[in-house]
Amino acid sequence: MSVILFAIPFFLLLIILELVVDVRRKTGYYRANDAMTSLGIGIVSRMMTLAHQLIPFTVYAVVFDAIAVLTLPDTVWVWVMAFIVYDFFYYWKHRMGHEMSILWAAHVVHHSSEDYNLTTALRQTSGALFTWIFFLPMALLGIEPEMLITVAALNLVYQFWVHTQHINRLGWMEYVFVTPSNHRVHHAQNRAYIDKNYGGVFILWDRLFGTFIDEDPDNPPVYGLRGALKSFNPLWANLQVYSQLCRDSYYTRAWHDKFRVWFGRTGWRPADVAARFPVDKPPLSAFKKFNPALAAWLTRYSMMQHGVLLCGTLFLLLSLASLSGVQQAVLVALIILTALQIGLVLQQVKLAIALEAPRLLSMPLVLASAGFSSAVIFTAAVLAAVSLLLLLVAVRQAYPSRPLLAPEHQPDDYVQDAVVPSLARETKVE
Repeated sequence: MSVILFAIPFFLLLIILELVVDVRRKTGYYRANDAMTSLGIGIVSRMMTLAHQLIPFTVYAVVFDAIAVLTLPDTVWVWVMAFIVYDFFYYWKHRMGHEMSILWAAHVVHHSSEDYNLTTALRQTSGALFTWIFFLPMALLGIEPEMLITVAALNLVYQFWVHTQHINRLGWMEYVFVTPSNHRVHHAQNRAYIDKNYGGVFILWDRLFGTFIDEDPDNPPVYGLRGALKSFNPLWANLQVYSQLCRDSYYTRAWHDKFRVWFGRTGWRPADVAARFPVDKPPLSAFKKFNPALAAWLTRYSMMQHGVLLCGTLFLLLSLASLSGVQQAVLVALIILTALQIGLVLQQVKLAIALEAPRLLSMPLVLASAGFSSAVIFTAAVLAAVSLLLLLVAVRQAYPSRPLLAPEHQPDDYVQDAVVPSLARETKVE
């Protein structure tokens, strides 16, 4: 956790830098709604990791104590070896995460963004409950639990920078390392690119095991999923495929198909269920990004709430050791609730917008009841007051005297898919 925590400020600085480059080049690789959803999903993932990370760590430590056949010294070469070995098993974990339905259900959230920028790297799963199994052979080799956690974090940090469209091919590095070019391929839904380039740090594994493909300038990547998420809800992003698997497993008549739904090849569905509940996956030529129009002030309000959400998350991670169990639970619940609410606001769910004022008013009271310091409560109260004023302006603009306006009647200050209003533009794949 500490490696990731120290990396967070650099992640944010690089995102800001990429956004500045994006604005100056007018490339339009950022949309406010998609970028905020990625950040919200990443924050929820961090919260869920706090809740369940102890389980895989404990299991690995027990296995390490029981079966480790080597006693490795704490040297640089052992650390390098552990880093490379981890990436080898990461390749297989990642590959199986695409090829087996139950593992894809956890991993799919990372591929649900229909843009490709540095915020996409933060769109991590909250439900990776079984992937630790792939790394148990490292315990047999004598790689200590603390070393495993550190190299895993370093592997994840490396993967952040490759989620960008502003860096082209990098010469000799393309043959050895995962780069922005070959990782763009991995996030594409083009048929030629599906199930390719699984490496975390080294692309050598893909070249060795036949899953490598180069980025083709004549076949530019189209990002997102064929079965598009069509939602900014961070919880639904994590549950979408699980929901389909549960439904298919319940309705199929054959008992062996009820099992195969979960452990079969990703995308496979029983014939009886596929006929009864067809899934619409339009051709790539018909793909259009999920991009509902949103009033400019609602966009600004959502951006402010994401800033508050990020500050609350950093406060929790930095203060974890000094907070009681109740205070930790309260903050985690408030952070997840806020991420969910803002996602629904971005989708213009009127109930979520109506619940924003009660949420803002209740936050200082909830923090006070959990025993937080007066400084924390005062800060929360000030932020709630400012947020309420901004919310009032946003609601008055979005609902002047009638429901949210239809696209053909939108005023000039509506934002279609831009981070700032001046960058608004239509985005679709022809």
